[in-house]
Amino acid sequence: MDARLRRFVGVSAALTGILMVLGVYTAATGAGLTCAGRWPFCDGFLGLFPANWSSFVEWFHRLVAMVTGFVVLGTTILAWREGADRRIRLALAGATILLPSQIILGALTVTTYEWAILLAHFGTASIIFTGVALAAAWAYGPSQSQSSSEDVKRVLAVAAGLIPVLLALTPHAFVTFGPPIQAAYYLLGLGAYAALLSAAVWASPSAVSGGPSRRVRLLSAVAAAVVISLLVTGRLVYGGTLQYVSLAGGLTALALVVAAWYALRRDVGSAGSRGVPGGD
Repeated sequence: MDARLRRFVGVSAALTGILMVLGVYTAATGAGLTCAGRWPFCDGFLGLFPANWSSFVEWFHRLVAMVTGFVVLGTTILAWREGADRRIRLALAGATILLPSQIILGALTVTTYEWAILLAHFGTASIIFTGVALAAAWAYGPSQSQSSSEDVKRVLAVAAGLIPVLLALTPHAFVTFGPPIQAAYYLLGLGAYAALLSAAVWASPSAVSGGPSRRVRLLSAVAAAVVISLLVTGRLVYGGTLQYVSLAGGLTALALVVAAWYALRRDVGSAGSRGVPGGD
C-alpha cells in the first residue's frame, strides 16, 4: 500500500477515536446544553463564538467532528482511487456511509438531550470507529508472506495492560466517574478495542497454523466485542446490577485476552517443535 494512504488511514482511525473521547467528555460536562436553544449556533457573539468554557468545549467538539469527517471521507475516496485492498475500501466505505446519520444524531444530542439518543450517537460512532480501525489494522498489518505472531503478541500485551485499568475505572465502582475519568476510561477502552481488532485480523494461518489460529482469532474477536459492549453500555452504569455486569464484562475480556495469549504461545511452540528434525 502507498505510504501516503497508509498514513491517512492511521490518522482517520486516531481522529475518530479522539473525537469519540471528546464527545464523551462533552456529554459528561453537559457542554452541548449551552447551545441547545440556538443550535446550530451557540451562546457567544452572534452565536458563532464561545462565550464560556462549556460552549468552547461544544464548539471544539464540532470542529474536531468536521475535520474528522472530511479526513475519513477523503481517505475513503483516496483508497478507492488508488485501488487499495478490497477489505480496506469496504471498511472505509461503511464508515463513510454512516457519517450523515452520525451528524444528525450529534445535533439531536444537543437539541434533545435523552439517553436513547446519546446511546445511538455513541453506538453509531463505535461502528464508524470499527470500520476505520479495521482498515488501519489491515493497512499496517504484516503481509501474507510474513509471520505475524510477534505482532499479535504485542497487541495482545497492549490489551492485557489496558483492560485491568478499565476494571479499576469501572463506572462508579472504585472512583468518582466524573468527566475526566470518563474520558480516560473511553480512551483506554478504545485503545484496547483497537488492539484486539488488530489481533483478530493479524492472527492469520501463516502465523499460527491450523485450528489454534482460529482460536486466537475467535478469542480476540470475542474479547473485542465484550470491550466495545462495555463502552456502549457504560453510559448507563450508575450502580447496582449494571455495575456488577460491567465488572464481570471486564474480567471476561481480560480472561479472553489471557486465553488468546496462551493459545498463541502454544501455537508458536508447536510450530517450532515440528520444525526441529528428530534424532532418528
